Amino acid sequence: MRRLWWGAAGLVLLAWLGPVGAELIANERVEGRLIYREGKSPSGAQIGARIGAADLLMDAQSMPCANCHGPDGRGRSEGGVRPPDITWQRLTTAYGQDVNGRRYPAYDVRSLARAVREGRDPAGNPLDPAMPRFALSERDMASLASYIQVLDQERDPGIADDRLLVGSLLPLSGPLADLGHTLAGVLQGAVAALNAEGGIHGRQLDLVIIDAGNDRDSARRALNELLDERRVFSLLTSLAPALDDELAAELQRRGVPLVGALPLGASTPSGPLVFQPLPGLGEQMLALARYARDDLRLGAEESWLVYPQGDGGLAQRLARRLGDDGWSRLSLHPFAGDEAPLAGDPPPRSVFFLGSGAPFTRVVEQLQRAGADPFLFAIAGQVASSTGALPTSFDGQLYLAFPFVPGDWTAAGVAGLQAARQASGLDGRHALLQVSAYCSVQLLAEGLRRSGRNLSREGLVRALEGIDNLPTGLTPALGFGPGRRIGANGAHIVRVELPKRNFVGVGNYVRLESAL
Repeated sequence: MRRLWWGAAGLVLLAWLGPVGAELIANERVEGRLIYREGKSPSGAQIGARIGAADLLMDAQSMPCANCHGPDGRGRSEGGVRPPDITWQRLTTAYGQDVNGRRYPAYDVRSLARAVREGRDPAGNPLDPAMPRFALSERDMASLASYIQVLDQERDPGIADDRLLVGSLLPLSGPLADLGHTLAGVLQGAVAALNAEGGIHGRQLDLVIIDAGNDRDSARRALNELLDERRVFSLLTSLAPALDDELAAELQRRGVPLVGALPLGASTPSGPLVFQPLPGLGEQMLALARYARDDLRLGAEESWLVYPQGDGGLAQRLARRLGDDGWSRLSLHPFAGDEAPLAGDPPPRSVFFLGSGAPFTRVVEQLQRAGADPFLFAIAGQVASSTGALPTSFDGQLYLAFPFVPGDWTAAGVAGLQAARQASGLDGRHALLQVSAYCSVQLLAEGLRRSGRNLSREGLVRALEGIDNLPTGLTPALGFGPGRRIGANGAHIVRVELPKRNFVGVGNYVRLESAL
């Protein structure tokens, strides 16, 4: 234990060693950070953790210190238990501690090692049984103790006294380049306006945008550049379809929040650290189905879910959810290319369509030729521009889901988005995603304001979870919470009158209790 007991004399010696001593301390703390955050030993050896009176042995990687005490050491609720603050200033308070009715003196490095290894406080009292007892080598214990002494001084990447570095992963080349450059322009304009107003808590936002490329390897390299080389604090409105199935998991592993996942296509990144202002395709379709069931009384009728081959994952999830919601006669009908599903026997009373405008028109025409006249339900962002080509016999039977409508707009919201557009020379193309990107900057700004000057990634996530009824001036108010990661989770339902394409709102905004 000699290495742990150097105390003040050891610090004097290391100070006398100058740069060599500083490097030793720095390396020790880097090793301690790995142990604290991930439960891994820098030596590669497994760290054992014993739990409860039964001494159940587990791998410390499944329960590192940070899981309960938080990256900043201040403790966070876990399963109804609030772990104590273990920052060094708190542990070494001269008058000691009084926790859960137990009184004990201040910690030092030796008593900290005893607590970590044996589960006892400086007075010899047993700690809470939920506290694991870790089997650490002398070197690992010294490294952990060194890191805990500076735990409350450590900043997450990207944070400086006067700057905050955030990153965006966007397709700036390839088939989605036009969309990527449009989103980049909105983000740059909105961030510039925020900085012109003084930034957040004395910090200006520096936005780094990296090209996600055309394939998975390019997107991975771009993500690693943002996180490992540029060391951004968080991601903002990123779009990398090649990574959609792994992006959220990678951000979760690294502890990096994503503010502004985009509702594009059948797959949108989702996870505990991913905050999405607007609903995806699945949520909008669920809102349509809720209206069709409750207001049009179609839940017990023959119904089809028509979708493009290759997007079966979303269709399958929707079918399961709709079955749970009372759609007992729903069947799946994929289509490929120019093909359209033939009407069956009996013909459908409702058709829910996922896909773009041209296939939608073909599906409707084929239904008409087969003598079927179902109610039609689709996502406005996918088919609205094609509704003028639909047979007029479906007048009054076409319903679209809109994530926002002009009634959600305020003068300030419209002016803000327009200013961001003008700053980057943009027009109105990709309007839905422009609004989503602009609202993402508003959401990040509000989360940073609520986090305060003492900023951390975990603090930002807690602040975002606490947002309820945040006005954007462009969309329904955004609200989040534990387990809620879509800010405006629902849709406006609009009936389309053919052939004039009059769009008529019906009922109230359909708000969902949960995501798909």
